[in-house]
Amino acid sequence: MLDNKNSAKDSIAESQKEKKMRQGNVSLILNSYNDIFSDFDPRGYVQRALSDDFLQECRRAVRDKSPSEEKFELRLLVPKIKRNVNDEIKIKIRLKNHFLKHYLEKKKEIKNLRYSGVAWFIIGVIFSLMAAFIYPFEGFYFDVLFVMIEPAGWFTVWSGLDKIFLNPKDKMPDARFYKKMYGCHITFIDY
Repeated sequence: MLDNKNSAKDSIAESQKEKKMRQGNVSLILNSYNDIFSDFDPRGYVQRALSDDFLQECRRAVRDKSPSEEKFELRLLVPKIKRNVNDEIKIKIRLKNHFLKHYLEKKKEIKNLRYSGVAWFIIGVIFSLMAAFIYPFEGFYFDVLFVMIEPAGWFTVWSGLDKIFLNPKDKMPDARFYKKMYGCHITFIDY
């Protein structure tokens, strides 16, 4: 009878622990700390490259989080016998540095793309103004110049607008992912 009560208490405690792990945050089960890192990189935790599988799982888990949920908890579940607090501190620093570095890179790419788009747009406007200036002149050379400059103006204007407004949208999901991951609180939990 006493064994049944203890096993029932253990079962309830186990289900509460599992419920706590799953609540509103991102939980990933790891066999060891090495699951976070690339198998091909022999360096220590502070410098080691992150595993593509780990990053893909993080993307999948974070994808449904709304932008207002930028401060969530990333729970990395590690077997109790394999936990090492000193390694966890190094890993947290490595993860934060990785996510910050890639967020800043993506942000810079988007900014450079937009600056490039503005430059293309301005060049296109200059070409279009040159075409408008050349249009009233007569002669073969002016006609050839007009035929070359007018489409160049249209092309560079629209390409510039594309670089300003459309191309950055392709890079935004990555930037958002890295921003969310940098802002998250990383904890290690044993199982």
